[in-house]
Amino acid sequence: MAASLPPLPVSLKPIQHYLKTAVEHDKRDPAVAYYCRLYALQRGMELDKSSPEGRTFLLSLMDLAEKTKKEMSDNEAIKSEVVGQAHVEDYALKLFLYADNEDRAARFGKNVVKSFYTAGMLFDVLTQFGEPSEDIEANRKYAKWKAAYIHNCLKNGETPHPGPLDDDENVPNPGEADGVPPNIGFPEPGAPMPPSHPSISASQHTLPPTQPTLPPSQPVIPPIQPVIPPTQPAVSQPNSNQVSQTWIPPANPAGVTLTAQEYQKAIKLCKYSISALQYEDPSTAVDNLAKALKLLTTGQE
Repeated sequence: MAASLPPLPVSLKPIQHYLKTAVEHDKRDPAVAYYCRLYALQRGMELDKSSPEGRTFLLSLMDLAEKTKKEMSDNEAIKSEVVGQAHVEDYALKLFLYADNEDRAARFGKNVVKSFYTAGMLFDVLTQFGEPSEDIEANRKYAKWKAAYIHNCLKNGETPHPGPLDDDENVPNPGEADGVPPNIGFPEPGAPMPPSHPSISASQHTLPPTQPTLPPSQPVIPPIQPVIPPTQPAVSQPNSNQVSQTWIPPANPAGVTLTAQEYQKAIKLCKYSISALQYEDPSTAVDNLAKALKLLTTGQE
């Protein structure tokens, strides 16, 4: 959906990155675009809702969000905030893991900077659903810092340090983007996209014993298993915990033959149920579990 908004007032300049991310995702992922605009609206109301320019812009943004919700009423992630939160978190984590994997492999470049920075903004977007977890907060801070750090190194002709630094560096607070150019956004067309794999929760990871201990001023982020961008051939790994793009679904105990995509759908439904339970919404949890059970036993949604 093309955004039709009046010029952004100077007083609302801090929300321009979220609006740009929304435009970039209108076709890639409408649900991500929708929640980016909702977050921009929330922030905009805090910044300036009294000036004529501010009111005009925010009312237009509100109308656009309402129009999107009506036109995409069949999109479960837009219709339900519980599903929407799980969707945006899953998307942000995949993007973060891809960028971190590239960074740790010393494959630095503009797309890595953009991926880190966009992940950081999407972690911001998650705060509209409530207080973020410690893992999300740590990843949000680290992603924004890493985007600025790699960008400044490349700009100055320096080689960035892969992964977390083991010396005492000043890591910017969440929300700060000093040193990051204003045109940073989602990777440009043709750039590697975050791979499609089962949802990854940052809380499932801990730092390996061989990794240097970070000083208290730096966030603790999860270790990253190798992630294969879709543009690269799948590589078999001995680690049984690693997601493989050559994964073959196991035999179904109900005698139903399911595809890999149907298994992935069941995984997402189960994750939506877990998110609903966290919000003490048993009806949504039961509904999604019932859908997952039906899919696994009959092969039909």
